[in-house]
Amino acid sequence: MSSDCLESENMREMDDEYSKLIRRMNPPRVAIDNDSCGHATVIEVDSANRHEILLQVVQVLTDLNLIITKAYISSDGGWFMDVFNVTDNDGNKIRDEEILNYIQKTLETEACSSNSLKGSIGVMPAKEDTSIELTGSDRPGLLSEVSAVLTDLRCNVVNAEIWTHNARAAAVIHITDQATGCSIEDAKRLSMIKKRLGNVLTGNNSSFRAPKMTISSPGPAAMHRERRLHQMMFAARDFERLEYAKDIGSRPHVTVLDCRDRDYTVVTIRSRDRPKLLFDTVCALTDMQYVVFHGTVITGRMEAYQEHYIRHVDGLPLSSEAERQRVTECLEAAIERRAWEGLVLEVSTEDRFGLLSDMTRVFRENGLCIKRAEITTTKCGKAKDTFFVSDVSGNSVDPKTIDMIRQQIGQTILRVKGNLSFSPKLPQEGARSFLFGNLFKGRTFQTFKLIKSYS
Repeated sequence: MSSDCLESENMREMDDEYSKLIRRMNPPRVAIDNDSCGHATVIEVDSANRHEILLQVVQVLTDLNLIITKAYISSDGGWFMDVFNVTDNDGNKIRDEEILNYIQKTLETEACSSNSLKGSIGVMPAKEDTSIELTGSDRPGLLSEVSAVLTDLRCNVVNAEIWTHNARAAAVIHITDQATGCSIEDAKRLSMIKKRLGNVLTGNNSSFRAPKMTISSPGPAAMHRERRLHQMMFAARDFERLEYAKDIGSRPHVTVLDCRDRDYTVVTIRSRDRPKLLFDTVCALTDMQYVVFHGTVITGRMEAYQEHYIRHVDGLPLSSEAERQRVTECLEAAIERRAWEGLVLEVSTEDRFGLLSDMTRVFRENGLCIKRAEITTTKCGKAKDTFFVSDVSGNSVDPKTIDMIRQQIGQTILRVKGNLSFSPKLPQEGARSFLFGNLFKGRTFQTFKLIKSYS
């Protein structure tokens, strides 16, 4: 190794040790307040700043299925000071002492750790699972074909998450051997699984991008599943829109502008509000190697406004129009991947081998297209699966189709949520119907006095 490389390595080790010392001298503080706000629990996090800490904190809150209604972010000058207003899914304050204690303990512990962006609640696979990652071209019936192959190869799907966006599909699937209930380690069998799934992904169309697949034992270092899916879709370049998909009416409104006097780039986002929206935004920025120094999030009437002051990890703002365009496209894609206004089917029943294959076959035979799916097996052996569906043309589902599916899989195990008829269009700004259209016109963080100058 050259002397320059040794010197560089030594400098990195010194910086790492210095960062650890700062964190030990300034342990994170988490304050949870249920009194000052009338409609939300307020969580304040103060900590020594480090790379990816914002994503880590937001991840902890969203993995508890908390709804972030407001957020104020400041991480300049070496210190991280954030405030989050959160509720449960019903819009109520968080009163459960067990959850409040978990938030306090986890954030105070993990804010000190540089290895906390791995698994979290409900997303960490067991060591005895085998993990499969798939990316490729989307098409109707794809999940049905994948689950049928796994069933034929005597693989039991323990849990899985499947996303589709802009003609791409990505899936993280955890399987066990049907006979033993343990991970699959036989090399020949793993090779057969990879070959058969590869044939399904390739299909009979000439894809614009070759499918990719990895099979591994997850172990304790497995990445947070939803973040991994964002990375997989990003690698599949789902932010590149196909010609027939360039409808701007349903997109979030993203702008990327210079803030020359503060040496930041300002990103503003207006979109429909939904759970995990801030996580998806921060995840995209982090994986593109940008740091949020200041930010605010305000939601209301099903709509959300975000404003983030960012720089690249090298400390510089965005430098070209091409880079600004790429950030815009990638943020649009990150927000759209989980945006859904259509029909949601929830299945809750006793788990059994081949259940996923049977259900998705019924959906396919009745003309449903699965846009996203979350497959979960509980510790007590219950299957709790959620499917976001449309017809094969991407339109709403005929109620008669749902009745036929109920008759085939059982009246009591299927719960229908969402809209049987929906329009994916956002309100048009020109009609002044957007909640924040007038409130934030011409305003920035400088108006709210949230940016301080550090030298």
